[in-house]
Amino acid sequence: MKNYLLCAVAALLLAACNNQPKETVTVSNAEQTIQRVEPLSWWTDMKTPLTLMFYGNDLQDSKVSVEPKGGIIIKGQHNAESRNYLFVDVDVRKAGDYTFTLSKGDKVSTWQYTISTRRADSRDRQSFTSADVIYLIMSDRFVDGDESNNSTDDTAEKADKSDIDGRYGGDIQGIINSLDHIAELGATTIWPTPLLLDNEEDWSYHGYACSDYYHIDPRFGTNELYKEMVRQAHEKGLKFIMDIVSNHAGLAHWWMKDLPYQDWIHQYPQFTNTNNAFSTNYDPNASQYDLKLNESGWFDTHMPDMNLDNPDLLQYFKQFAIWWIEYADLDGLRVDTYPYNERMPMSEWCKAVRNEYPNINIVGECWTRPTSNVAYWQAGAYNADGFNSNLPSVMDFPLEEAIRQALENDGNYWGGGLAKVYDVLSQDYLYADVNKLLLFVGNHDMDHIADVVYKNDMRRVKLAMTMIATIRGIPQLFAGDEYGQRSADLSKGHSGLRRPLPAKADLTAQEKDMFDYQSRLFQFRKNEAVIHTGKTMHFLSRDNTYAYFRYNADGAVFVYLNASDSPKQIPADHYAEILDKYCNTGVDVITGKETDLSKEITVEPLSSIVVKLTAKH
Repeated sequence: MKNYLLCAVAALLLAACNNQPKETVTVSNAEQTIQRVEPLSWWTDMKTPLTLMFYGNDLQDSKVSVEPKGGIIIKGQHNAESRNYLFVDVDVRKAGDYTFTLSKGDKVSTWQYTISTRRADSRDRQSFTSADVIYLIMSDRFVDGDESNNSTDDTAEKADKSDIDGRYGGDIQGIINSLDHIAELGATTIWPTPLLLDNEEDWSYHGYACSDYYHIDPRFGTNELYKEMVRQAHEKGLKFIMDIVSNHAGLAHWWMKDLPYQDWIHQYPQFTNTNNAFSTNYDPNASQYDLKLNESGWFDTHMPDMNLDNPDLLQYFKQFAIWWIEYADLDGLRVDTYPYNERMPMSEWCKAVRNEYPNINIVGECWTRPTSNVAYWQAGAYNADGFNSNLPSVMDFPLEEAIRQALENDGNYWGGGLAKVYDVLSQDYLYADVNKLLLFVGNHDMDHIADVVYKNDMRRVKLAMTMIATIRGIPQLFAGDEYGQRSADLSKGHSGLRRPLPAKADLTAQEKDMFDYQSRLFQFRKNEAVIHTGKTMHFLSRDNTYAYFRYNADGAVFVYLNASDSPKQIPADHYAEILDKYCNTGVDVITGKETDLSKEITVEPLSSIVVKLTAKH
């Protein structure tokens, strides 16, 4: 199947290059039939304009009608370049089951379509915030809850747990079975990597080469089971984020056989990779050539780059995201490879989603540095060119890098160690809203934090997690890091780090200790508004220690980290300007013991202290 698709795409790319008349690939059956309608369904009282995409045999120029009358009003229609598509603009008035009829001469085909009643409070749903902790799951590599769906007849790649690059069988049922574990850790929000169909012949386990935007991959489960997973998560107080990709689809996507328009994807005479030059969006010296290549080059050989400047495609992606939020009752979105997209259409996309759900949070993967480059992509940024992405949250890659670099060696050099964290946080003034930054020290695209820290010392992993739990922003944990998990084989890249979650019965004493440490931190964090939205005051040291206060009028949390190889005494007198506002005696979050900061306190090497303080009255 993949060879056929490659040949089809190659033919399309060659035609585009030679400026020859463009011919769409037509299906063999000459009779008019409807094969697909997307979105799959819709609801009453939605603000988003609805355009139905009909796909089938020779649908171009069809006459469209709908019964019963009055519940759906047909406002207009237009053709694509392919004869097999028809776009129909409709106005939804009333819930019910409807029949669309497309007729063309003596050819008539019908399609049943459902409009449901929208839940009364759906528009005002809340989302993930700095009060939450996100738990990231590499879906196929997490937990295999249902071995019967590891391989299916209608998908190309079969499960092979002996192949480090293959599918392992993690699925939706495995996530459902792990909800209690996630809640026990102290996480409040779940982000699985994409669960939609990825039907590539190999490397399909990662899910980022979508083959169908409206159907869950059967090796993970079904649309109904996905919806049930979200419902059960909500019952346990857990929120749910969907990971989506607008920049590229998969080569195995059904529409690659028959593109609606030749500019539905970006085409080249031969494979052309993106240049990854995100700076071209804001660099006043950038060439249009480089900007275009960043936006339109392909992410990988099997990932066709989508052209969001095509208005029908942009509308398709708006509706796709909104459909899943409404259908599955989602709490937020994460957008993969955000700066590879055309920036103005994506700004419009974000605005459309938030127009439908004003409180929804969307976090974009803007994998770049330094801080100024990341800050550009956050909604409300202070951009010289006036650009507003309408993207509420961005991932804090500069802080991730600083924490890793601070702990990957002994830090005994000028500007090294925890001074790197201080330096990055000193640039918080560049962000429009620091409380909406997603902070992390590991994810599915980088080595585990336990792989990175000096001598793989678990004490350094604890230091990293202490910072993630107490620094401003929205913490994100990567599955396995709660146990200090390391990659299976660093030489295998991404596949080597994406390991199944160990069974609790198989945990070592060290893994149990790591989980207990993190659970105490994140359970404590749940109810601490001062960490969620409080201000930060930090203090620079050149001895590989770092101290900061998260504070508000009611109280403070004091954090002192010692990443050096010698004991350190907390210099409380250095902190008088803020410490004098709070009672000196507080509770040590990890031990639960009373701690008096006015007394001499020694912090052991590679350890930290977190103390909750109350305001003086």
